[in-house]
Amino acid sequence: MAIPYPHFIGSENSPMETGILMPSSPSSASLSPSPVILTQDELKKIAAYKAVEYVESGMVLGLGTGSTAKHAVNRIGELLRQGKLHNIVGIPTSKKTHEQAVSLGIPLSDLDTHPVVDLAIDGADEVDPFLNLVKGRGGSLLREKMVESSCRKFVVIVDESKLVKHLGGSGLAMPVEIVPFCWKFTAHRLQTLFADSGCVAKLRTSGEESEPFVTDNGNYIVELYFKKDIGDLKAASDEILRLAGVVEHGMFLDLATTVIVAGELGVRVKNKFN
Repeated sequence: MAIPYPHFIGSENSPMETGILMPSSPSSASLSPSPVILTQDELKKIAAYKAVEYVESGMVLGLGTGSTAKHAVNRIGELLRQGKLHNIVGIPTSKKTHEQAVSLGIPLSDLDTHPVVDLAIDGADEVDPFLNLVKGRGGSLLREKMVESSCRKFVVIVDESKLVKHLGGSGLAMPVEIVPFCWKFTAHRLQTLFADSGCVAKLRTSGEESEPFVTDNGNYIVELYFKKDIGDLKAASDEILRLAGVVEHGMFLDLATTVIVAGELGVRVKNKFN
């Protein structure tokens, strides 16, 4: 279903409050405002604010990581300060989100204390027609999967550029978290595993010296790039996880219950069983 932007954006002066304005006819051009062009970050914020409408007082919340989830965490903190939400407990999916939540005064806990999470809100790097996801290009896939596989409801927030026909279809990376020990050996095995899909495996690096990117868990990330569809996702998942040295991969299969997509024509809400 589609929801117009003004339905949920609160700031009166925000460009998102205006919504999408269609080009006017020549006769009315002088009377109508110019079309509003939203940036990708504004679309992310729209989706994030809509997702926070699912939050209720008393919930245990999984707090996602990344540029889209950051907007949702900010909004939750704002609603707590305004007294519109009470007794919220957050479980962050990364050190960065932990720091953000602390700065906003969001009470935090962990899965040891709260093994069942009421609701998680997070972004995604890819979403296929069956609501399967690629996540983890920010490097937090392990903690994200631990939290989001433990929740009753998992709401994913994206802009429409993240929609793909099949996982890997964007041509961008599908991340795999691996142990640092003999990482080249593990990367080679991953690339060989998907040779029929034209897979290329690359170590993620960071900084001017191109040092290996290190996750919050002290591991490395190998990024897989596919030229063709990898086929049966569950079979692919099982094969990746069987490789010694692999910790977790970025395919989130059958976990999302709702996907909120912000695009030029408004917001679409896609539910798992629709």
